[in-house]
Amino acid sequence: MIPGPQNAITDIEGLMVGHAQDDALKSGVTVLTSDAPFTASVSVLGGAPGTRETDLLAPDKSVAQVDALVLAGGSAYGLDACSGVMAGLRDQGRGYRVGTAVIPLVPGAIIFDLLSGGDKDWTDTPYPALGRTALNAATTRTEIGTIGAGTGAMTAMMKGGLGTASFMLGNGMTVGALVVANPMGSVTTPGDKHFWAAPFEIDGEFGGLGTDPAAGLGRTLDSRKLGAMMERANTTIAIVATDATLDKAQCQRVAIAAHDGIARACVPAHSPADGDLVFSVSTSAKPLSTPTDLAQIGHAAALCLSRAIARGVYAATAAPDDLLPTWSKLNAQT
Repeated sequence: MIPGPQNAITDIEGLMVGHAQDDALKSGVTVLTSDAPFTASVSVLGGAPGTRETDLLAPDKSVAQVDALVLAGGSAYGLDACSGVMAGLRDQGRGYRVGTAVIPLVPGAIIFDLLSGGDKDWTDTPYPALGRTALNAATTRTEIGTIGAGTGAMTAMMKGGLGTASFMLGNGMTVGALVVANPMGSVTTPGDKHFWAAPFEIDGEFGGLGTDPAAGLGRTLDSRKLGAMMERANTTIAIVATDATLDKAQCQRVAIAAHDGIARACVPAHSPADGDLVFSVSTSAKPLSTPTDLAQIGHAAALCLSRAIARGVYAATAAPDDLLPTWSKLNAQT
């Protein structure tokens, strides 16, 4: 497995990502879409999720494909970003058709960033407009770090962010991940330097510092974030995708496997205060060829997700009134 040309989820042909953020608000929205509907499912392992339309993605539900997926800040307010994306898709004539009615299908998930600083004293929620702007900005490339839904993200010890990564598999298929890293847990070992995801790093994509040489790690739960905010202010939300042809049940299995990527990169993970969620997408461009393809896709998705989490935090940039420092600031003299 080697990273794709962009090391991004948009290495999967047909997928597009758009971002919109308000720097004064310290929050934003990220949208994954395509020119055609795509198969999707979801797995939720966190204890405090915030979601919209995820029941549609269960394997036993009748709707087979959706038009876009939304990752947003804003806690429950951010779910309104899906409405903005729906409005934009409807204007494009895209959606599930029932007679003459057109209904865009747009599941979404949110992180809690209401206490991340920024001006949250709005009269009308800004998230529908941010969602529509993110949809209109969708391209076949994506930036990482302090952008889109990652704008207000924080980890236990430093700013979080939005990350992405990809792998091209030996069987010709591509797998990618897109993630907003905002966990209760840390993404680095004590000392703020070495990423938990270091064993899975490719070509120095998040600093090339290797693994922490210390032993006995993971026994403390130090958190600058808890001191700056509150306990229920966490979530890692992600999308993993492949060009392999998968049905909803197979997509759900890939989403479940991909959660290992969160657990490898964030310590602890899947806590009662996290809303950890992974969407899984198939563009159905390439049929499965062997009985082991599905397992390989799930494994690659988990690896991509670990790398994407570290890349998003590594690329985070400082902004006025930040509550936590960036990784680069903490390691400027090391």
